[in-house]
Amino acid sequence: MQFEVWAPQADRMTLHCADTTRALEPDPDRAGWWTGQAEADDGTLYGFAVDDGPVLPDPRSRRQPSGPDGLSSVVDHERYEWRAEWAGRGLPGAVLYELHVGTYTREGTLDAAAERLGHLVELGVTHVELMPLCPFPGRHGWGYEGVSLWAVHEPYGGPEALKRFVDRAHGLGLGVVLDVVHNHLGPSGNYLPAFGPYFTETHHTPWGSAVNLDAPGSDEVREFLLGSALAWLRDYRIDGLRLDAVHALHDTRACHFLEELSAAVDTLSGEQGRPLFLVAESDLADPRLITPRKENGLGLHAQWNDDFHHALHTALTGEGQGYYADFARAPMAAVAKTLTAGFFHDGTYSTFRGRRHGRPLDLARIAAHRLLGYTQTHDQIGNRAQGDRLAASLSPGLLACAAALTLTGPFTPMLFMGEEWAAGTPWQFFTDHTDPELAEAVRRGRRREFASHGWAEEDIPDPQDPATRDRSCLDWSEPADGLHARVLAWYRELVALRHAQPDLSDPDLSDVKVAYDENARWLAFRRGDVRVAVNLGKERAAIPLGTRHARVLAAWEPDQVELPGADGLLGLPGESCVVLLQT
Repeated sequence: MQFEVWAPQADRMTLHCADTTRALEPDPDRAGWWTGQAEADDGTLYGFAVDDGPVLPDPRSRRQPSGPDGLSSVVDHERYEWRAEWAGRGLPGAVLYELHVGTYTREGTLDAAAERLGHLVELGVTHVELMPLCPFPGRHGWGYEGVSLWAVHEPYGGPEALKRFVDRAHGLGLGVVLDVVHNHLGPSGNYLPAFGPYFTETHHTPWGSAVNLDAPGSDEVREFLLGSALAWLRDYRIDGLRLDAVHALHDTRACHFLEELSAAVDTLSGEQGRPLFLVAESDLADPRLITPRKENGLGLHAQWNDDFHHALHTALTGEGQGYYADFARAPMAAVAKTLTAGFFHDGTYSTFRGRRHGRPLDLARIAAHRLLGYTQTHDQIGNRAQGDRLAASLSPGLLACAAALTLTGPFTPMLFMGEEWAAGTPWQFFTDHTDPELAEAVRRGRRREFASHGWAEEDIPDPQDPATRDRSCLDWSEPADGLHARVLAWYRELVALRHAQPDLSDPDLSDVKVAYDENARWLAFRRGDVRVAVNLGKERAAIPLGTRHARVLAAWEPDQVELPGADGLLGLPGESCVVLLQT
């Protein structure tokens, strides 16, 4: 078997494979690369030593059976026999469901999660979005401190378990999206700097030195990231990638890394004959991310729309701290603006940033499905002091309104696991660092952060305490019980409605018309012949719909809805919502 590794600054490279040790030779055709042959097959353990140093895992390791610090293992991807015939499933018309493997079930494995996929089929979602799967220290964590960007976290089940998960999902008609982290690696188990200039001091990120995308040696670093991304799509038949915090990918080159990545993914899509897509998480409010490359954009297929989340969150909760401040001044107006313009910050002044921020979307060129809309995500729940979901503080009626705005709105909807039944479990920040100093630093940092916002230290969950992870696991007895069952039925009804009504898949954002009353706290919008009205206030509202003839498609309190008569006014009880079809 051929082994190869990029180590441009090394004088000697040694391969340790099974019980043999042999020197690698410089590749005459590729500067900085070392190659050599050794007998190996699926499961063979190996590693590399740089200049007679310690044996380290392969930067392109496909498996880390003993964790990030152990030896790498050869993976023969051809051994797996795929069962599902799968033509792919693109983003237009999709409903996504964000899922964390380690807490979706108490077992916390890919195989256990696969056994629960039938629930998502009944819910009506089209794609499962898996939070990061790359190896990280310990057993439990969010996954955003992963290393070995080509491998699968072993406690989740490793490479074979991911293939089984994808195979089962495809067999049920579900696409699979994977969250990947290119902007940093975890501080523990990260051996890339020993091999080459994978990081640069030219730029800095919240996690330290930036990944090297534009400094000397960056050609190979970019190829490393591109290769990893394509491997998930090719070797595991993943349908799309969610790119974490792309605003932290610092790249001054003429062809931005994201443009290069989108071109490579589109090429692979053509070769495989199935749709593949990239979804960015971005704080930039920059339309260039999702503008096609032929129109001088970066060519990503979609991005998360935090502006919609922030506007809706402030309208529902009344919170106005931090980055919510800009939205909290007039939250109903903020929701209305995002529903019609996509971005709230489109060149407007941001008090949180102390400057103008964002740029307007060109509604004639950007389809609405290129923005993802959501009321809850792992970030927006888990980064709260106690990881409390909206269900912990909002009435069932307000939860129903949030679901209606997300699932009938113009954006591609995304749900966070458990949201669909108003889960009573929190989703908290948890880690399992094996380095005691790092574990203590994370614990202190978390408590210090929230102490500055007035929280007592003893009220902040200890990330390293196993109970923090255990509290965050979904309780699968809830969906069949009382209020949880009612909320779940409402979500299923709305998702089915989205699939059934063509107007709810209309990609034309400019065709969305909104009316609202800031003081009375109601908002109504029109998408073709569909009318959606939500009343976030406690008092009954009379909402002018501009139509006299309509029938109810779905309502949270159907017996209390008064359809518009000659005056065109819709009567809607407090903290309630309705979806109507103009007749």
